[in-house]
Amino acid sequence: MGGSEREQQLSRAFVALADTLVADYDVIALLDQLVGHCATLLDADAAGLLLADSRRELRVVAATSEDAELMELLQLQADEGPCLECYRTAAPVSVADLADTPTRWPVFCAAVEDVGAFRSVHALPLRLRGEAIGALNLFRAAPGPLPGADLALGQALADVATIGILQERAIRRGEVLTEQLQVALNSRVAIEQAKGVLAQLLDMGMDEAFDVLRRYARQANLRLADVARAVVSREVDGDALLAARRGRGPQPSEHGRRGR
Repeated sequence: MGGSEREQQLSRAFVALADTLVADYDVIALLDQLVGHCATLLDADAAGLLLADSRRELRVVAATSEDAELMELLQLQADEGPCLECYRTAAPVSVADLADTPTRWPVFCAAVEDVGAFRSVHALPLRLRGEAIGALNLFRAAPGPLPGADLALGQALADVATIGILQERAIRRGEVLTEQLQVALNSRVAIEQAKGVLAQLLDMGMDEAFDVLRRYARQANLRLADVARAVVSREVDGDALLAARRGRGPQPSEHGRRGR
C-alpha cells in the first residue's frame, strides 16, 4: 500500500470511528470497523477484540476471521495468553514468536501449535484511566515484531474506540457503560447464530457468511445485529441475501419478508 493511499485510508478510519461519538450509534458495528481497519492499515494478518462484561469476564466481540476468533477463544479457554495478560495489566503485550514462550502460557501455546494459524501476537489495551475494559489483538502468520509506528497507530485506534464505547458523560462520572458492553456481547451471539444459518442456507464458509451478513446490513442501511436477528428468525428473503452476496443492493421490500 502506497504512502498516500495509506494516509487516505487512515483518515477515513478515524473519521468513521469519530462518528460514533454521536448518540444512538451501533457499538457492534464500531468494533467490527475497528478490527477491519487494523487488519487493513497495520502489518497484521488478522485482528480480534475482547471486551469485559458486567462481571469482568472477557468475551470475543469482533474478529476479522474465524482463525482470529479461534485464537481469542483458545486464550479464554486456557485462561492465559498475551491478550488476557494485556487486559489484566492494562499494558501492551507483544510476542514476536509464540514458539519462544512455551513456559509463559503452556496450555495456550500448546493449543496454538496444534492450530498453526499464527506465530506472533500483539495485544493493545482498551483502557480508561489505567483500567482496561478489553484488548485489541493483532495476529501475524509469520514470527517477528510489529513496527513501532504500527503499534502506536493500533493503540490510537483502540483509544478512539474506547471513547466511543464509554461516551463522554459516563467518563465524567467515572462509570463504565456496562450496559452498552452487554448489548455488544448479546449482539455478537445473534451474529454468530446468523452466520451459522447463512452458512447452511447458502452453502458457504463462516467467513463468507459474515461478509454476506455485513454487506446486506450496509446496503439496507440497517444495524448488523438487527439483520442477524432477522436472518435467524427467517425474516430476510433468501433472494435478498444472494443479491448481497453478488454485491447487488437489496430492494426496499426485501427486508422483513418471511424467508422461504
